[in-house]
Amino acid sequence: MSDVDVLFARLRSEGRKALLPFISAGDPDIETTAAIIRTLAEAGADMCEVGVPYSDPIADGPVIQASYQRALESGFRLSQLFELGESLRSGSPQPPLSLPMVTMVSYSIMLRTGIEAYVRRAVAAGYSGAIVPDLLVEEADEAARICRAHDFSLVQLVTPTTPRDRQLRIAELSSGFLYVVSVTGITGERRELPPSLLENVGWLREQTELPICIGFGISGPEQVRQLAPVADGLIVGSAFVRRIAAAHDGRAAMLEDVKAFAEELIQAMREPVGLASKRTQ
Repeated sequence: MSDVDVLFARLRSEGRKALLPFISAGDPDIETTAAIIRTLAEAGADMCEVGVPYSDPIADGPVIQASYQRALESGFRLSQLFELGESLRSGSPQPPLSLPMVTMVSYSIMLRTGIEAYVRRAVAAGYSGAIVPDLLVEEADEAARICRAHDFSLVQLVTPTTPRDRQLRIAELSSGFLYVVSVTGITGERRELPPSLLENVGWLREQTELPICIGFGISGPEQVRQLAPVADGLIVGSAFVRRIAAAHDGRAAMLEDVKAFAEELIQAMREPVGLASKRTQ
């Protein structure tokens, strides 16, 4: 079992849902990324998604695209991703971080590195899995086999336009959790989410035992309250990245803002309203 499996098993036994913040590695620099991850852990986040900057983004909206560009312009290299994980897990000079971390990485980066080499380096650095948004299900067999051999979760995406037979195949080749995209299009904050989302999540629950996490478009506490009853976890990206980018009063103030926002979302998850639905066990 990967740390992702252990986390969701524990949360399920406690009747809790997961908050999964997304941040971009190296934005504005790798030292600040480490401080942000520690701050999210202190706030009570359950897992952190660490985006690997890429010059040709897959489904990222303007906020995350801009963060990747800033990181690349400041000299981000893939080796820094692994050094980041190692420093957080080693606990030097601070205590070791126990928060599970997964990378959000383009399949082209994994191929260029070598799938097994990437997974081995990620595991050694303390990462528990990878979300691979551009991995086609027709090409996922090898990656799924390698990831399972290393107890490394391979998380794949289901979108509103994914045919149901294809969703089933994606679920079969995924591990850790299934990433359900709430809206058609790119990442970003939205005020409303489609009603068809609830129906599709309900259908998926009858097809797979994987935890279901919803992402794309979740911008604040109100949407968290609506979606918490039907998801095992909620992924919030652009809303965090925007706060990091808007840090005009220094790093300390930015970290306080990130922590307060995470705590607000966690509180909202404990007070779900709106789309409340009995969870299928």
